[in-house]
Formats: sequence, C-alpha cells, structure tokens
Amino acid sequence: MKRFTTRKTAQLGLLFALAMGLSFLEMQITPLLGLAPGVKPGLANVVVMYSMVSMGAFSGLVLTLLKAGFVLMVQGPMAAVLSLCGGLCALGAMVLVHKLKGTDFMLAVTGAVLHNAGQLAALSFLFIQSGYTFYYAPVLLISGLCMGTLTSWLLKHMRTRMKKWDS
Repeated sequence: MKRFTTRKTAQLGLLFALAMGLSFLEMQITPLLGLAPGVKPGLANVVVMYSMVSMGAFSGLVLTLLKAGFVLMVQGPMAAVLSLCGGLCALGAMVLVHKLKGTDFMLAVTGAVLHNAGQLAALSFLFIQSGYTFYYAPVLLISGLCMGTLTSWLLKHMRTRMKKWDS
C-alpha cells in the first residue's frame, strides 16, 4: 500500500476538487458545443494526467477511482462504469507512455483515445446482444485525437503554472 505524506494527501484532495469542478463545468458546456453524443473535452482528465506525471501512477489511480465515484453519485451507475473503464484504460496507457518518456502530446492523445476505447469495450460487454457499438469507434477515434490535442495543451499550461507546487 502506497503511503502519502500529509502534503501529498492535501494536494491529491485539491486535485480531486479541481477535477470535480472541471467535470461539472464540462457537463454544462458540452451541450453548448454541439459535439457528437458521448464526445466530451476531457477537462477532468487533465488533472489525472497532471497527478500521474507529478505525483506518480498511484495518485493517478486514486483520482481515477474517485472520479468514477463522483460520476456514480452525479450521473448514475452506467456513467460510472463507463468512467471507470475508460479511466483505467487511459491511465494504463498513459503510465506506459510516461515511462517511455513520451511528450505531453503523446500522453494526452493516447489517454483520450484509450479512454474512448475502454468505454466502447465496456459498452460492448454490457450490451453483448448489440454488435453495433463499434460502428461509433471512428467518431470516438477522431474526437480522441482532437480532444487529446486540447488536453495536451491544457496539461502543458497546468504544468507550467504549478511548478512551485511540485517542489
């Protein structure tokens, strides 16, 4: 079991609060953007990427699990399963990219695309009878590339702004 110092626990709590605030903001603005169903910018995932890069993979896992719990409370069990599956797939891929010394862009795009892939896998498992789930894959692949580009830019700026916090 990974132990956090008091400072790291407080930082993780603040990051969780930031992720939830961004998640709520995203729920409000996504309908206004006219995006395809299921496509979201992934603002809260920027916080998970930041925590994984600055505090380690375990903190990214903790935030992913907390995010899924928040989604369960706010949007219900189906959304929570999709959040958890997408988040865990994305986190696993991002940890690998980070260990291979990938750029922020590679990290974010890989995370966005694998998040969508994890959600599609969960949907296909939950709705075994329906083989139509993967027909939506091209839409989510393209949106993952676009939103991953956006989140890589946000991650870069978040890392720049929070340099003092990391010391």
